[in-house]
Amino acid sequence: MKIGVISDTHGSVSAWEKAYSKYLVHTDLIIHCGDLLYHGPRNPLPNEYKPNELCARFNALKKPIVFVRGNCDAEVDQMVLDHPLESPYAHLFTDRRRILVHHGHKTELPAKATVNYNLIISGHTHLPGIKKENGVIRLNPGSPSLPKNDTKTPTIAIVEENAITIWNIDAGVEMQRVEVEFK
Repeated sequence: MKIGVISDTHGSVSAWEKAYSKYLVHTDLIIHCGDLLYHGPRNPLPNEYKPNELCARFNALKKPIVFVRGNCDAEVDQMVLDHPLESPYAHLFTDRRRILVHHGHKTELPAKATVNYNLIISGHTHLPGIKKENGVIRLNPGSPSLPKNDTKTPTIAIVEENAITIWNIDAGVEMQRVEVEFK
């Protein structure tokens, strides 16, 4: 199973379209780590800021997608989204993967999170990265619309059977790739 991971679209139709048309379209499942539609008071307006249009694109998806509520997402968003908006966590299990997804604005995880899961995915910081800690892989896909890394590179991630890759969606190049063995 190939899983696309995205976070912090913040209402940007162009960021979603670039990520979807180049990468996410080729996945079996999409995980969105939150901050779907609105930019929030600390962020500038992203390019092509059209929350209503982005919501319509999410609703039109034929592919399975899991949304986790972020700190910029509100109760009213569920009124317009056709997909459930999970909060504060989503849990996904496959034969080899035990995945915990959260937005990341609440940094304290439940005590058993690092025992019962082998992949923890979060967004919020807009900073991409993959880390292995005590047998648990932590993934942040960054943001395709409002990146906050030094180079302001828009990113998403792809989780495959034996590797996780963070992609620069503008240049189409790998930014980080980690070989993994899910047990």
